[in-house]
Amino acid sequence: MSTKSHPFHSPDKLVDWSTLSPDAIQADIEAALKEGQAEIDAICEVSPEDATFENTFLALEAAGETMGRAWGRVDHLTSVKDSEALREAHRAMLPKVTEYSSRIPLNAKLWAALKSFAEKPEAAKLSGIEKRLFEETMADFEQAGADLPQEKKSRLEELNKELAEKTKSYSDNVLDSTNAYELLIDDESRLAGLPDSAKAAARQNAKSKGHGTDEKPVWRFTLQAPSFLPVLKYAEDSELRKTIYEEAALIGLKDKWDNSQLIRDILKLRQEKAELLGKANFADQVLQRRMAKSGANALSFTEDLFAKTKPAFDREYDELEEFVSQQTGQPKDRLDPWDVAYWSEKLRIAKYDFDDEALRPYFPIDSVLNGMFRIAERIFGLRIQNHEGPEKGWHPDVKLYDLYDAGGELLGYFYADWHPREEKRGGAWMNYLDTGAPLAEGGRSPHVGLITGNMTEPVDGKPALLLHNEVETVFHEFGHLLHHLLGRVDIKSLNGVNVAWDFVELPSQIMENWCWNRESLDQFARHYETGEPIPDELFEKMVAARNFQSAAFMMRQLSFGKMDLEMHLDPENFMDGDLDDKLRESLEGYLANLKTTPRSIVRRFGHLFSSPVGYAAGYYSYKWAEVLDADAFTRFEKEGVFSEEAGRAFRDCILSKGNSEDPAKLFKDFMGREPDPDALLRRSGLL
Repeated sequence: MSTKSHPFHSPDKLVDWSTLSPDAIQADIEAALKEGQAEIDAICEVSPEDATFENTFLALEAAGETMGRAWGRVDHLTSVKDSEALREAHRAMLPKVTEYSSRIPLNAKLWAALKSFAEKPEAAKLSGIEKRLFEETMADFEQAGADLPQEKKSRLEELNKELAEKTKSYSDNVLDSTNAYELLIDDESRLAGLPDSAKAAARQNAKSKGHGTDEKPVWRFTLQAPSFLPVLKYAEDSELRKTIYEEAALIGLKDKWDNSQLIRDILKLRQEKAELLGKANFADQVLQRRMAKSGANALSFTEDLFAKTKPAFDREYDELEEFVSQQTGQPKDRLDPWDVAYWSEKLRIAKYDFDDEALRPYFPIDSVLNGMFRIAERIFGLRIQNHEGPEKGWHPDVKLYDLYDAGGELLGYFYADWHPREEKRGGAWMNYLDTGAPLAEGGRSPHVGLITGNMTEPVDGKPALLLHNEVETVFHEFGHLLHHLLGRVDIKSLNGVNVAWDFVELPSQIMENWCWNRESLDQFARHYETGEPIPDELFEKMVAARNFQSAAFMMRQLSFGKMDLEMHLDPENFMDGDLDDKLRESLEGYLANLKTTPRSIVRRFGHLFSSPVGYAAGYYSYKWAEVLDADAFTRFEKEGVFSEEAGRAFRDCILSKGNSEDPAKLFKDFMGREPDPDALLRRSGLL
C-alpha cells in the first residue's frame, strides 16, 4: 500500500507533517481499517489444533499497526492544529474507528482462537514478557466483555461509539468556548499590579489581532492560562479580577457550548457500560486492574488524605481571612473566589518576602530545556541533542530532538511544542507517536514521542521567561516522555506509559523534585541577561515558601479526585437538579467557605470527560503516584540528587520496564521495600 497515496500510513519514524492534510484522512483511515480487519480475520481462521502463541497472541499484537499509527496522527493533530476541515474529517471517521476497536475484544471467533491456545499446555509454559502479554491480553478481553452474550456485545459497541462521539463534543465545546472570549483594556490604570511580563504579553496579543496603536495601546486578555491567571493573582482592580474569573468559570457552560447535559449523558453511558460488564459502577470497572483495585479503595485513599489535611486546610483559610482583615481594616469575613489568589499572593509576600515573578528572569525556556536535558543525561546515562535534518513539526514553533544512550545507541526522537495557539487545546501533555521494537538484524528501532504545553510566550524580543510552576510542568511532561523513550520492552503494547494509570504519574512527578534542589537548579536557572544563578537569598525564600498553603493545594487536588469518584460511583445522584449544587454536597468539607459560591470546574474538566475513559474514575491517581514519587525521591536525597547509581536503578527498575511486570513489584525493586504512605504529607509539611 503506497504511503504516497496514504500519507497517514507512512512507516517513517519522522513523518512529513506537511503531507498530513485533512483531505487525506477519510481514504487513509478507511484503508487502514480494511487492512487491520483483514489481519484480525486471519487470526479468526486459525484452527484450534494449529493455534500457537505466534499465530494468535503475537499476531494480535501486530494487527492494526497501520491503523494505530494513522489514527494516532489524526488524533494528535486535533489537539495541536484544530481546524474546521480537520474536525469534520475526524468526526466522519470517529464512529468507524470506535466500532473497529470496540469489536476486537467482542469478536467471538477471535476470542475462541485466543482461548484455543490458552487451553493448551504450551500456554502454561510461557514465561517472562510472553507470559505477561498472554495474561494482560486475556484480562483485557475479559474486562472488555469478550464473554458477554451477543445481544450485550452489540449494545456495548453502541455504547462505545456514543461515548466517543459525546466526549469529542465535550472537548470541542471546551476549546471553542475558550477561544470565543477576549477582554480588551484600553485604560492602563486598570492593569495596576500586573507584572510587566503579563502586560507586555497582553499588549503583544492585542497587536497580533490588530487592536490598538503605539499612540493608543490596547491590552488583550483571553482564557488561555498564561493570559488570565496573572490577572487573578496580581491585578489590583477587583472588578477586573471578577470579570475574568466569571468568564473562565463559563468555559464549557456558556451559550451553545454548555456541557451540562453531555456530562450527564457520558455518566449514564459509562454506568450502563459498567453494568453490562458485571460491575456495580464505572469506577469498579476501570480500577479493577489498577493499583487501587476498586472505587471504594480509591475513595478510602482520598478520604484518608483528606482527614489528615483538613486541620491544616482550615488553619490556612483562617489565616488568609485574618490577613485580609488586617490589610483592609475591614471585619474578618469570607472572601470572593476571584480574590483568593490575589490575597494569597499578598500573604505569601508578607510571610516570605517572595514573589514568583522575581524568578522569571532565571527561567528562559531554552535554558530550562537545556539544563533539564543535561540533568537527565547525568542521572540516567543519556545524550540529547537537536535533530539535524529537514524534518519539521506541525508548526514553526515545534522543535525536534534526538535521544541517545550514553553508549551511542539511538533510543528515540521527540518533539517539543510549548506555547499556546488558538488551534491548540489547553494544558500540557505527553504523547507517543511510535514505539520501537527489537530488529531482526539486532538492535532496536527508536521510539518517537512528544511533549507539549501552553507556557508563557516570548515577548518584545525577550526569550520566553517561565514561572517556576511552569518549569515544574516542563520537567513533569519530560518524565512521562522518558518513560516512553527509555522503554526496553520487546512487546510494544507493554512499553512505556502503557501501565496501570495510578502508576503512570510516578516517572513524571519524580522529575519535578529537580526543580527544587540548589545543585540541580544551578544547572539551568540563570538570569537571561547576566547569566548569574538565582541569588542565595531568593533561593532560600523560594524554598521557605514551597509549602505555603500546601494544604490548600492538596485539598484542591483531593476535591477533584473526590468529585470524580463520587460521579462515577453514584452517577444517578447527578442526573437531576442543579449539577453544581449536587457536587458541592458531595464535596462538603473539601471546599473553602467563600462569600460567592463558585461554579464547579466540571464542565471544562477535560481530564474526566474529553475521552471515553481518560482520567475518569482515576483522577485520584495523581495523589496516589505523588505518594510514590515523594517516597522514591528519598533515595536520591540519601545517595545524592545526581547519583548515577540511583538514576540507573530508576531507569532499570521503572523507566525501562513499562508494563512488563506488576507496578508494585517495580517500585519495590527500586526502593527495596513497600511505599511509605506518609511520604507525601511529610514532604508537604503536613505531618
